[in-house]
Amino acid sequence: MPRPMRSIAFLASETFEAQEAFHRLQSLYPTSDAETADVVVALGGDGFMLQVLHRFMDTGKPIYGMNKGTIGFLMNDYREGDLIERVNRAVENEIRPLTMTAVDEDGLSHSALAINEVALFRQSYQAARLKISIDGKVRLEELVCDGVLVATPTGSTAYNLSAQGPIIPIDAPLLALTPVSAFRPRRWRGALLSNRQTVDIEVLEADKRPVNAVADHREVKSVRHIRICESKDLRSLVLFDPEHSWDERILAEQFRY
Repeated sequence: MPRPMRSIAFLASETFEAQEAFHRLQSLYPTSDAETADVVVALGGDGFMLQVLHRFMDTGKPIYGMNKGTIGFLMNDYREGDLIERVNRAVENEIRPLTMTAVDEDGLSHSALAINEVALFRQSYQAARLKISIDGKVRLEELVCDGVLVATPTGSTAYNLSAQGPIIPIDAPLLALTPVSAFRPRRWRGALLSNRQTVDIEVLEADKRPVNAVADHREVKSVRHIRICESKDLRSLVLFDPEHSWDERILAEQFRY
């Protein structure tokens, strides 16, 4: 819905293309400091957009991305003209992150947030052996695989999609639980979960088959147990052009051939 914008800030990734756009836009529009601006315009790719969304999480500050990277599913098309008008009529979407609590081999607990996904990966040449519980009930006694991930709707089009997981509309109250190269059970393709459910993953034979856990850009090595659930309190706000909304992107992605 339209929003009156009083001040704008530009942030850019370190690539030449993004920095060039940053300086160009700063010469075209009045700018403010990112901490006090009404809207932040992020210039880069999806990885940089994730960094900005993390930085301004739970501040109520909306982020409008423009693609100056190699991948831009979270970004709007880059155009220099009419930027203020575009931001004012952009559609606002709320993103709630996942919370990850991981216990490592030394018994230390590590907490992190993930806007896209929390993923576990084998650390050695041997496949991981994992036990998966949902809301305290064991659903898979043993999953032998290269890894497994829990993805948000935002992250469902990222690594989750590459692992053959389902695409989820951004406003759907769902999470995707997706295996990576499952060996046993060979035919298990994952599950769709309610965003109210909690996932616990226990690493079996952790000394022989070590596993790392990753929440977006935060990695914890040699984990023994992780717990994943959607945050009920934190949120990030992302803006999309109405003609290229998240719903439209999800539909277009599902009908690619």
